[in-house]
This record gives sequence, C-alpha cells and structure tokens, in this order.
Amino acid sequence: MRRLLAAAALLVAAPLVAAQTPSTGSGPSTGWPAKPVKLIVPYAAGGPVDVSARILAAKLQDALGQPVVVENKPGAGGNLGADFVAKSAPDGYTLVMGAIATHAINPSLMGTVPYDPIKDFRHVALVVQVPNVLVVNVDLPAKSVRELIEYAKARPGKLDFASGSTGSTGHLAGELFKTMTGTYMVHIPYKGSAPAVADMLAGRVHLMFDNLASALPNIKAAKVRALAVTTTKRSSFLPELPTLDESGLKGFDMTTWWGVMAPARTPQAVVERLNLEILKAIEAGDVKDLLRAMGSEPGAIRTPEQFTAFVDSERALYARLVRQSGAKAE
Repeated sequence: MRRLLAAAALLVAAPLVAAQTPSTGSGPSTGWPAKPVKLIVPYAAGGPVDVSARILAAKLQDALGQPVVVENKPGAGGNLGADFVAKSAPDGYTLVMGAIATHAINPSLMGTVPYDPIKDFRHVALVVQVPNVLVVNVDLPAKSVRELIEYAKARPGKLDFASGSTGSTGHLAGELFKTMTGTYMVHIPYKGSAPAVADMLAGRVHLMFDNLASALPNIKAAKVRALAVTTTKRSSFLPELPTLDESGLKGFDMTTWWGVMAPARTPQAVVERLNLEILKAIEAGDVKDLLRAMGSEPGAIRTPEQFTAFVDSERALYARLVRQSGAKAE
C-alpha cells in the first residue's frame, strides 16, 4: 500500500497533459474551479478508499488547473465525512468519496443517518468497483470455507471478524455469512480498513471480509490466507480462488464500490465537468494500472444520472439484506 501511495504522489509531480476544458454554459459555475478543491475521504488514511482518492486527486488537479486536496474525516462508519459534505456549500469546492457503506448500507443498518443518501447529494461519478474476499489469519487452521464453518461452529463466539467500519460490506458480509452458515462470530469494527488489517496481521482478530484492493498485497505476500471471494463470479485477479457461492453459500454476492459525490444543488455544469474529468482520469493508462494493482476495476457507469439510479438501487438491495441478516450497528 505504501508503494501505491508513493505512486500517487509521483502522479502529482509528473508533467501530465491537461485536459481541454469543455464549454458547459454560463451561470454560477463560470470560472470554476478558481481555487483548490477539497475531496473528503470519510475513512482513515491508508485504506483503499483513501489511496484511490489520492490517485484520482493527483490526476484531476492537472486537468482542473487547481490543487485537489484529500482530507480524511473518519468516524461513525463514514457518516461523519459524508454528512460534512452534505452540509457544505454546493459550489463544487467540497466533494466526498462516497462509498457503499455511507450511501447504501448505513441508512438501513443504523436506522437513521444525518443525511439523505439520495436527496442531499449530486452523484457525480462511480470511480471503483471491487469484490470482497474472505481472508483469515495464517495461524487459523481453516484452509477452506467448509473448514472455517466447521471451526466456527465448534467455537461459538470465539472467533472475531474485523471490518473497516460498521456498515461496510465487510461488516455486512460477515453478518450474512453468520446467517447463512448458522455460526456466531463477534464483529470488531475499525475506523478504516488499514487498522483492521493491521490487527488481523498481528493476530488480534481472526478474519475479515476485506475488499480485494486492501487484501491483495497481503494475499500475494502470504501474510493472510484467502478462502473465497464474495461475488458470484471469480475475480480475474485471483482466478484460482473460489466464490462463496461455489463454496456452498448459494446466492452470496457482494461488491464494494466508491465514487465522487457533491452536495445537492451543486451547479449542473460543475457536475458535468467533474464527471467528464473523472471518467478521463480513471480511463487513463497510468491511473487504471494503479487501480488494478489494488485489485480494483474502474467504474462502468457513465453519467451522473446513471450513478444516482445505481446508488438508489444499491440502497434498496442492502435494506433487504440488512433485514434478512438481522445485522445491527454496534
């Protein structure tokens, strides 16, 4: 992960070719941006959302002609940072790297959040989609999903599973796993993926349903043992690894995502300009290579309207999953 951050820093300094500014009409957005743009990451530094934001910011600032500054505001499962942006001035200078937890899971899991994930935001562009992967500490004797289930059933309440935050797909995947397998494990939430991974590597927690962007370097270094991916299709990054669906948990399917959002009432011309430049950035070879090195795929959605519809559908999907799993915020 440090290498990825270093690469992102190099992108800031590299002499990239600036994109041509399209004509987006007149109005309050004329001359935007005229000062630095702030990109809020609602999680701790060092995790995959943070690294992706820094990679994107490095590319965007050259195209926009102004610094794009990443600021971490972790807390409340990502709600703190999301709420900060929801209540910021709708002028295009304060954005958030919203995620599946902040905009699709937390509203149901927590019962209430201090913002409306649809009405309080302009959904600018989907940046990344990435599967989660079930990984265990190398000292745990389970070598397969079946062995993990047997081990957990023989030790109810003795296994801990970490997640990057309450309401993350890592949390909900663990709750769904418990429901589908009839096991009982204790959820340990953290303020970001990086500290959760650190504790799992140190043996303080037993397993995680980590996103592949975070888990891949440790899997390749044999610091953790990967058992399965959470999507119904195998990952091209780990084609030998089975899915949970293949491993007996039929219908298990979760994909993590995050993307750039702005406060509601941000001018349409600003949203369109941001959408255009973000799509250019994530499709650029250097950025795509950095994202894929993290096990991430650039988002496949093109327009802000499609992104809004996607977020709304994900919100409805995870509302059902929360009800079915019985998951609750700690």
